[in-house]
Amino acid sequence: MAPNDSAETKGTAVRRPAGRRKAARYIVPVAVAGVAAATIGLVPALASSGDPDLPKITAQELIEKIAASDTEQFSGTVKISTDLGIPSMGGLAGSFLSGAAEGGDGGKGGSSADPQSKLTELASGTHTLRVAADGPDKQRLSVLDQASEYSLIHNGDEVWAYDSGSNEVFHADGRGRGEAPHGKAPHGKEQAAPEGVPTTPKALAEEALKAADGTTSVSVDGTARVAGRDAYRLVLKPEQKGSTVGSITVAVDAENGVPLKFTLQPSSGGKAVVDAGFTSVDFGKPAASSFAFTPPKGAKVTEADDAKAKGHEKSRGGLGAFEDAEGAGAPKVIGKGWNSIAEFKTPGGAALPSEASKDVPAEAQQFLDALGDKVSGKFGSGTVFKTRLINALMTDDGRVYVGAVTKDALVAAANAG
Repeated sequence: MAPNDSAETKGTAVRRPAGRRKAARYIVPVAVAGVAAATIGLVPALASSGDPDLPKITAQELIEKIAASDTEQFSGTVKISTDLGIPSMGGLAGSFLSGAAEGGDGGKGGSSADPQSKLTELASGTHTLRVAADGPDKQRLSVLDQASEYSLIHNGDEVWAYDSGSNEVFHADGRGRGEAPHGKAPHGKEQAAPEGVPTTPKALAEEALKAADGTTSVSVDGTARVAGRDAYRLVLKPEQKGSTVGSITVAVDAENGVPLKFTLQPSSGGKAVVDAGFTSVDFGKPAASSFAFTPPKGAKVTEADDAKAKGHEKSRGGLGAFEDAEGAGAPKVIGKGWNSIAEFKTPGGAALPSEASKDVPAEAQQFLDALGDKVSGKFGSGTVFKTRLINALMTDDGRVYVGAVTKDALVAAANAG
């Protein structure tokens, strides 16, 4: 292993963008994290075949190498493992998320191939994907299961998604809700995939580096071999107490600066929350056929505009309500860096259903109770919903505090508010 320069930097090379993130990205962290794990950027940890001997590089130089990377063509296979610590409840958790993504109507008027619902399945477990990209206008992401395959293809102004298990197709273009898997909606139109999620290796690394704003130690921790490529290991660690993030490690291709592997360890210890990396990668130009798609004979095709007309915009489920509420005022952000907490009101000041509520199925209430801890303080009382990464406090009077912070940090923020 090369004795790399591991001197720490405060990460001033990458600045946090102005403006506040949408409330939706905080209130449903499970779906957001699952989609993030599904993208080309989050690519899992693999066994190393020996640490290469590479020239010394500082953390600042490695950050600059990532920022300067202009690689836009590649193809390969990735493996993703996500463990947010969500109780399975006999599959109820997955059903809850899937149902919300279908607008709560059992899928009527929607499509099982819609990325809004399909990609939430990657919120837990281990998955194998095939990926390909040829510049900003051509990408393909395929999720492989034992008996089926789900593919999301962006080619020019068109986006196709196909679920072979149900033989359903979802289609969007630049005149509708089209969204490219790389994260930009054609012509500025509404997105078909969940918004605000980095979907390339470079975008993912940049999102992580935005936290390096004086609250983070950034160092180079040796080298690694990932998918047969020599790489440097860039490690980010929060310097603030109270964050649920222990560290983020990005394996950066020594030749072209492309992130090959992303691992997020929680401060609580144990296995990684997200462990993702290329198992094989080729930086040559992919075949044009990789981005061609024609709906199979007999497949049900759902057009994005038609789905919207039928009320399919409710596919965001709980997300939609908070996005709509945002018009009345963006969430207040408390703290900075890794300890940032978003505070906002639920629509109409609604609180969570209680055990005495007759409108909530027993299984749904059991699921909520399994996730939550009852807490109280100067703010009153409420429930903290926990994952291994994102925690949320919802007070009984309809206020919400969300962040990658501990339960105690959320209670302290609510008390201060």
